[in-house]
Amino acid sequence: MTTVATSPRERMLAAKEAARTVGLLSDERKRDALLAIADAIEAAEDAIVRANAEDLERGRATGLSEGLQDRLRLDPARVAALAASVRDIAALPDPVGRVLDERTLPNGLSLQKVSVPFGVLGAIYEARPNVTVDITALALRSGNTVVLRGGSAAERSNATLIAVMRGALSAQGVDPDAIQTVDDFGRDGARELMRARGLIDLLVPRGSAQLIETVVTESTVPVIETGAGVVHLVIDESAPLDWARDIAVNAKVQRPSVCNAVETILVHRGAAERVLPEVGAALVERGVTIHADDEVSRFVGTVVPVTDEDWATEHMSLDVSIRLVDDLDEALDHIRRYSTHHTESIVTTDTANADRFLAEVDSAVVAVNASTRFTDGGEFGFGAEVGISTQKLHARGPMGLPELTSSKWLVRGEGQVRA
Repeated sequence: MTTVATSPRERMLAAKEAARTVGLLSDERKRDALLAIADAIEAAEDAIVRANAEDLERGRATGLSEGLQDRLRLDPARVAALAASVRDIAALPDPVGRVLDERTLPNGLSLQKVSVPFGVLGAIYEARPNVTVDITALALRSGNTVVLRGGSAAERSNATLIAVMRGALSAQGVDPDAIQTVDDFGRDGARELMRARGLIDLLVPRGSAQLIETVVTESTVPVIETGAGVVHLVIDESAPLDWARDIAVNAKVQRPSVCNAVETILVHRGAAERVLPEVGAALVERGVTIHADDEVSRFVGTVVPVTDEDWATEHMSLDVSIRLVDDLDEALDHIRRYSTHHTESIVTTDTANADRFLAEVDSAVVAVNASTRFTDGGEFGFGAEVGISTQKLHARGPMGLPELTSSKWLVRGEGQVRA
């Protein structure tokens, strides 16, 4: 099914019109619609993988980085994971209609604050066809419609996924205009999406620091800032060797192209001789390039000389920067200077240091003795996520269904007038 419209504005108007009915769907209707989408994705696996192969071939020809190619790739296992994620979201409690506050005034007026859909969500992202499905499923489950700009790198993959999902909605009697794309309008579509005040109720960018900065600075609609992931791991003097090694390897190697992968490891000098040789060897064995100074190289062998730019870089690759610090204060100072306020973790058995780290680090997710890779809507039990918010207003951290609702007050009276 092809979306027919002559301009991005027409598609956004269609999404806004569809929001009127989608916002009133019952819990059961929304759940059934998502289950139909999951079934349709599985049934269209071959077509989705073929379309994705075209995107990958074009990406390799145009020099798309290995990290972005990994984010772009859809194989049968990943397609199955997309369908499973949609089913997980369908199984979550309906976030709409929750009573957030209620009270009765002295004059007898009854007040209720209830959760309601935002209306129309916009998303701008790049080379991530999984986001096409995740954001759509979360939007529909929370009673919202969605307008997507997924970028040229995933053009064929996104077009196929959107056609499949719109077809599933139509078969369920739900307005397929609830899912819109402005991909075929290129950058003009993205610009109009950022300026669609009154049509787009909330805009979420996901991608590079440059993309996010562009959306945040140029948008006239409300934006949730999902910051880049310059993520830190601190290995304290008391850190058990096996915890330090396993967490460092998992946080860097499991999927280096994602925003919760660690980029900088700060090691207490008192632990360096005991911990760094094995941690470094485990990373290098898995293909990681270590950026560090001569002091670190004494423990890990060959390194690439580290630069100030490295400390502020989200590599999205098998690269990590390592620095020795004298104490927790020095580690905290480094994090305050270079963190993008996404995720930071410390490996320690010192309760006082753990408590200080949790209290003083100003990031969306702060962990003790756990991999940074757990910062994820699926891992947190949200089914999926719209993004990892690194700002402080409305939402922070992995954004699930509750973060895609607003609220309104319901007032019930019996003829009261204000004195």
